[in-house]
Amino acid sequence: MSALSGFRVIELSSERGAYAGKLLADSGADVILVEPPGGDPTRNYPPFLDDQPGPDRSLWWWHYNTSKRGVMLDLDAAEDQARFKALAASADIIIESEPAGRLASLGLDYEDLKAVRPDLIFVSLTPFGRESINAGVPATDLTMMAGAGPVWSTGYDDHTLPPVRPGVGQAYHTGCHFAAMSALTALFHRLTTGEGQFIDVSLHAASNLATESATYCWILAGLTVQRQTGRHAAPGVTSPTQIQCKDGRWVNAGGVLRQPQEFRTVHAWLHELGLLADFPGADHLERAAARDTALTLDLDGVDPDVTAMFSAGRQAIARIASAVTAYEYFIGFQQRGIPVGIIYSPEEAFEDEHFKARGFQVPVLHEDLGRTFRYPGAPYLFSASPWSISRRAPRLGEHDVDIFGAL
Repeated sequence: MSALSGFRVIELSSERGAYAGKLLADSGADVILVEPPGGDPTRNYPPFLDDQPGPDRSLWWWHYNTSKRGVMLDLDAAEDQARFKALAASADIIIESEPAGRLASLGLDYEDLKAVRPDLIFVSLTPFGRESINAGVPATDLTMMAGAGPVWSTGYDDHTLPPVRPGVGQAYHTGCHFAAMSALTALFHRLTTGEGQFIDVSLHAASNLATESATYCWILAGLTVQRQTGRHAAPGVTSPTQIQCKDGRWVNAGGVLRQPQEFRTVHAWLHELGLLADFPGADHLERAAARDTALTLDLDGVDPDVTAMFSAGRQAIARIASAVTAYEYFIGFQQRGIPVGIIYSPEEAFEDEHFKARGFQVPVLHEDLGRTFRYPGAPYLFSASPWSISRRAPRLGEHDVDIFGAL
């Protein structure tokens, strides 16, 4: 049995809230997606299966609506408003991200629906929160990320280049994570008290929490963090962490060597590769490897001896990178217990054997097409809460008869 088996979620279709519904659906909840006549616009988002556009060929739609059932309702029509209320009466959770004031004008907002389901959990996702002075301001995922702060911290050491937008949909993803977590917290509360509640999720506030130290540096110290290539933004410039390997590809070198065991590991690998004999920092590596305690970063650049050992560690890593391919570097250090990463495209990451071995690729049958496709799997793994994609995304109104016939 899945973690959320037995709970019903009603999701009003929207680009902003789709991921929240997916998180709950793939965790076992019966998520019923409500679309308007003609279908949700995201049915026509590219890319498309075989590059052929069509409302049931959008890979965007497929990904964000797994495990959901679908119905079609015209919420501007009185008959369908009554149907929606009947649907809400059967629900534990409602997720919506409608324009400000729309549901209230239709008599379908939280105050209206809790009359038919007093213990209802109602989750509203809006750009700035329902009570914000900016509640009616137009917004997109890009403007959310820019206005909330994360974009300031993403980019390169060369600040003549503009910031880099984080992955498409990240503001919506972040807000949807908070929506899903809040809904589950409210569900636990209801199981104890019998009480439902209204949850107001601000995409702007959720995204601001993803600024790492940037917001706190400014609030507490009046300092502005700087964008840095492949590493955390910080008030001061930190040491580069990306290295080019023998094959021209790049890797993230991981953290600075500090532990004696790490220095011993690097020293041994240099020896295996035949690179130790003429390595100028060999003595410093050996002294760091022979220590009883780790090096401390606060002495780097202050204590000449410690600085020399840190420098030897960086030079040794770069020398190994120059002698092996990026993948050999990645696997070699991982096998030796030092965390590093190869810089992958999304397609390369999906095909990596590590991801495959952990079950990240999930086969999903599209019986309507007579084909099975590989989907990205769980965003996180639980030890005792089963997760699965139970079905492909629904066609428009596919489950109208089953769902409304049972009300």
